[in-house]
Amino acid sequence: MSHGPLPDRDDQATPAAGTGPAAAIDRGLAILNSIIVVLAAIALVAACAILSYSVLSRALFKAANYWQDEAAVFLLVGATFMTAAYVQQNRGHIGIEAFVGLLSPLANRIRLWLVDAATFLFCAFFTWKSWTLAHEAYVDGQVSNSMWSPPLAIPYSLMALGMSLLCVQILVQLALPFAGARRS
Repeated sequence: MSHGPLPDRDDQATPAAGTGPAAAIDRGLAILNSIIVVLAAIALVAACAILSYSVLSRALFKAANYWQDEAAVFLLVGATFMTAAYVQQNRGHIGIEAFVGLLSPLANRIRLWLVDAATFLFCAFFTWKSWTLAHEAYVDGQVSNSMWSPPLAIPYSLMALGMSLLCVQILVQLALPFAGARRS
């Protein structure tokens, strides 16, 4: 694992420059990802507030807290999966970059493209399974096992939507080199 700027990526990703469909989709995803990140930050703050309220109400007032844990988990699941495309867009995932300094710039671009292709295959499978879970939960009316019993279609749908956005983001990143667009 390395720290600091890496030769195969910029400090901050910017939308692709160009006029093709891949560049346009990349710019649209950048705007959507920015909005989702703000909403995810609000969800994280809300989860913190809910969990803090849960601890205080249980400790001070001996109040039952049957809904707080699940509400916080739902918010955390949504924030985690919905921001996956943003993380991919900025290449913010954890990676071991042992070969970056040893390979030529062309070899690094090929390596990065191959890793993105393998990642897309995994994420596409995960997306398909997530949509299957969300559909089953909705059709069967599945709810959690708590007293609150919120529908499980909520977190499964957030998971499926987030993974779908991640797949679109990876597809755009795979297509950009062939479309002649480069990140500016």
